[in-house]
Amino acid sequence: MPKLGLCAMHLDVLDLRNFYYRTQLGRVAQRAIRDQVTALWPDAKGQTVAGYGFAVPLLRPYLDNARRVIGLMPGPQGVMPWPAGGDNVSVLCEETAWPLDTGIVDRLVLLHGLEASENPSALLDECWRVLGPGGRALFIVPNRSGLWSRSDKTPFGFGRPYSMSQLDAQLRKQNFAAERQQSALFVPPSSRRFWLRTAAMWERFGLRVSSVVAGGVLMLEVSKHIHAPQRPGLAATVRRPLRVLDALPKPAAEPA
Repeated sequence: MPKLGLCAMHLDVLDLRNFYYRTQLGRVAQRAIRDQVTALWPDAKGQTVAGYGFAVPLLRPYLDNARRVIGLMPGPQGVMPWPAGGDNVSVLCEETAWPLDTGIVDRLVLLHGLEASENPSALLDECWRVLGPGGRALFIVPNRSGLWSRSDKTPFGFGRPYSMSQLDAQLRKQNFAAERQQSALFVPPSSRRFWLRTAAMWERFGLRVSSVVAGGVLMLEVSKHIHAPQRPGLAATVRRPLRVLDALPKPAAEPA
């Protein structure tokens, strides 16, 4: 897999497809992350579920019962038909102009999206726009202290890795409220048979001691934070209350 510079952090869609669907390590990564997504969101019946970046491997569990599933793939990455053997739900889009109505999405997943963005603030604005009232978004990014972000043999070695505090701070700045956090990919990014065969064991072990052992990816679930509306001028009135009696002329002396 070729190394990309910071000016072109998006991997090609063919490289991503080949990793997740045609390598044993990619299938291990797909299963480990998807299991945590479905643990957070076990059901999406009647909801609109969207994924941005290359999130389609995580959306398959929702194809049967969700009202609508949409795979958004950025232009610099490219797009591929998905799912194989079914009606295509993937679409090519601009990074900061998605072909979705405002507030239409109930569940939004980003994988290989935020860390690859050249304008993350504008991307997060678009995430906030499409998310509906009560909707949740799940951001999945490479862990800067994990092993996966240090190897360019997997897609997690590209783009900007994050710490959980960095990810949380950036999302709060864009008016998202943190709800739950999780890690995944505790198995080393190795194609050796021993690690691949014991991957499930390492995931179970890592989840029990995730505060000590760093996973390869960080997962932060957020909700859309909307400030309470204020009447115009109310804050100014409260900060500077009227002093009606102070405006009246004071008598020169006490009355007899």
